[in-house]
Amino acid sequence: MSTNRRDFLKLSAIAGALGLVSAKTVAKNKVGKPVVVSTWEHGTPANEAAWKILSQNGRALDAVEAGVRVPEADPEVRTVGYGGYPDAKGIVTLDACIMDDNMNCGSVAFLQNIKHPISVARKVMENTPHVMLVGQGALDFAKTQGFVEEDLLTPESKADWQRWLKEREVKMINIENHDTIGMLALDSAGNLSGACTTSGAAYKMHGRVGDSPLIGAGLYVDNEIGAATATGMGELMIKTVGCHLVVELMRQGASPEQACKQAVERIAAKLGDYKAFQVGFLALNKQGEYGAYCIQSGFNYAVRNQQGAKLIDADSLLQVPA
Repeated sequence: MSTNRRDFLKLSAIAGALGLVSAKTVAKNKVGKPVVVSTWEHGTPANEAAWKILSQNGRALDAVEAGVRVPEADPEVRTVGYGGYPDAKGIVTLDACIMDDNMNCGSVAFLQNIKHPISVARKVMENTPHVMLVGQGALDFAKTQGFVEEDLLTPESKADWQRWLKEREVKMINIENHDTIGMLALDSAGNLSGACTTSGAAYKMHGRVGDSPLIGAGLYVDNEIGAATATGMGELMIKTVGCHLVVELMRQGASPEQACKQAVERIAAKLGDYKAFQVGFLALNKQGEYGAYCIQSGFNYAVRNQQGAKLIDADSLLQVPA
């Protein structure tokens, strides 16, 4: 183990211990209920759709589904749903999951030709005995539920893919190359739900599935404690069951931001060369307190509550010098 990594581990342990103590006395970003938070600036219009439901005393589950359907249908959001970047073969494949306050959850992965994978995931949750359906099976099921196939590859995404075939350059998932939208909501009844949907990493290997449709990795909800969602390199969230980790850290007393920070630090310590990666978490607890943290600067998240809407830049392990 290198000296730098050993020092980092020591600092992480100290910071984690201090975080758990201060979490009991500090309530940063506490806003009460209802509230909805989501990843990236495309979370702002998504939050507005969710808020229409939450402000009328609607369920958090209905709110998160309605909210993430907005970027799923927006061709300008290039990493979610219709218009999303295709895989290496030029095919748009979608992943999504949803989870409610009773640990009910549904998921689809490697789904093609269906604009709203989040709604298919909800149908899996409500109309099957299963949690996840994938590939052709997920498509077949979607069609039995009334979903209509359509071409999701827009001319813009196709042109970008064709350029990529010549250059083979993959950008880091960050401010210049957003991925997932993850959304978490706390309704007026005090219940939590979450949703996560993505077209995945641009130009990924055909068949690749990231963390977004995996309960515990890209999304987790525990109605007694809080909820978390993730963005960035999905493989790292899968290896650490990242969102479940964030919720468990909140269970131990950490605030949402502190829990996200401790999870990021744990991943960074394991990586060693963490400066080459981006991982970000967003969390919301039962009291309506929210927070986020990431490795690289550039990750932001949207908030909507009775005080209005705002977009917040998450703190990061690698801060950009002022």
